[in-house]
Amino acid sequence: MSEIDLTQLSALELAAAIRAREISPVEVMEATLSQVDAVNDKVNTVIWRNDDEALAWAKAATDAITRVDRGELPPFHGVPIPIKDDCPVAGWPVTLGSWTTPDTPSAESELVIEALQRAGFVLTGRTNTPEFSYLGAAENDRYGITRNPWNLDRTPGGSSGGAAAAVAARMFAVAQASDGGGSMRVPASCCGLVALKASRGRVPARVIRGVGTSLNGVLTRDVSDTAAILDVISGPDRGAWYNAPTPERPFVSEVGADPGRLRIGLVDAAPLGLPIDPECAEAVREAAAALEDIGHHVEHTQFPESEEFIAAHLNLMKAGLFGDDVDWERAEPHIRHVRSVAQAIDAETYLRSVYVLQRLSRNLVSRWGSEFDILLTPTMSIVPPRAGELSAAAHASQLGPDGLDAVLSCAVFTRKFNMTGQPAISVPTHMAADGVPIGVQLVAGPWEEALLIRLASQLEEVLPWSERRPPTCATN
Repeated sequence: MSEIDLTQLSALELAAAIRAREISPVEVMEATLSQVDAVNDKVNTVIWRNDDEALAWAKAATDAITRVDRGELPPFHGVPIPIKDDCPVAGWPVTLGSWTTPDTPSAESELVIEALQRAGFVLTGRTNTPEFSYLGAAENDRYGITRNPWNLDRTPGGSSGGAAAAVAARMFAVAQASDGGGSMRVPASCCGLVALKASRGRVPARVIRGVGTSLNGVLTRDVSDTAAILDVISGPDRGAWYNAPTPERPFVSEVGADPGRLRIGLVDAAPLGLPIDPECAEAVREAAAALEDIGHHVEHTQFPESEEFIAAHLNLMKAGLFGDDVDWERAEPHIRHVRSVAQAIDAETYLRSVYVLQRLSRNLVSRWGSEFDILLTPTMSIVPPRAGELSAAAHASQLGPDGLDAVLSCAVFTRKFNMTGQPAISVPTHMAADGVPIGVQLVAGPWEEALLIRLASQLEEVLPWSERRPPTCATN
């Protein structure tokens, strides 16, 4: 076994060490599974394992290195990656964190899975998600509560909270995830990670979810990994309804590139009359000060929401709960309630909601380029809630006003950009006084991931975070 501490390495660093034959994919996989064994009982993030299959794939990857010129190896050859329990993988069950779904293996993989495999990643286990990925915390009746590696009393967020906890706890350098309203950016904030929700149409999928509001991505510890992996999972896709324009050059080339002097709109108050935690407000003001020191122009702005926008968005969220092979009677209370509400949404109401969101999104997007180049917000209006708190609130209220407020507080700054389809990234620039990470969100105009990556890498330089290690990631 190599003397290298593999838990310290990024995905790009692991791939480079494998390509240089300093370590083998088998060594990396054995170290990964050992870390899962050591830490998973504390955080409960990996809820399904394929150790034998993953080791066999790692062995095949190791054998390939001796037969193939290293320049011909895929970019992430031999790097392990876990898959969220809502993303189909051929031959694997996908249970959506629910007792309602069968364990029947999927017949085919989602397109992002095929892209990750082409890039050389080794698929290794599944991570937890709330039932049907519907809450801002990875908590469900089937697999239990996933906990934040930085503070086991807190949630790692959601819905990709299991993925975030796996990366934060140094089990993996990267995890597959998805984002339909903040489901990558919220857990990235809670767990001290980087999450880029790409533009609508950037990452192909077999079927678009939520009229293009939800898409796949990854959670990482640094901007370079995020950019490099976006390069391998991006389209175009000839069969898709939506396609983002092809970038001028690889996204990884944007890391460290000069974005120029930007106009940055600063939002440090929550919309809808929701309170904002002082730590979240402090995080975004700290980031704003750092950006001003770099040379950007920062100016306060407001980002109000209309009741019309909120109602239309909720109609889409509710209507997304459907399935042909689901035993809805076994669903958790809040899911059963939302499902019953969704069945009362007729086709005309649904289509009107889609039209409303398109019309209002056009108004929102027009502010980029006219008032500012980048919008800076907190990622969340609250610090990570107590583990179990959000699911308990949802069950008790069935996502009525009280439970809905708890969900909105997690995603009030993130979800609107799933509607507009703009790229947005959460970066963990701040640590709260009690040692829990706090993220800030940068939002660019349509298809401007390159600009986001440039600016995020500037923040990473002046407010570094990737070397932080949570106390629960230790293997002893």
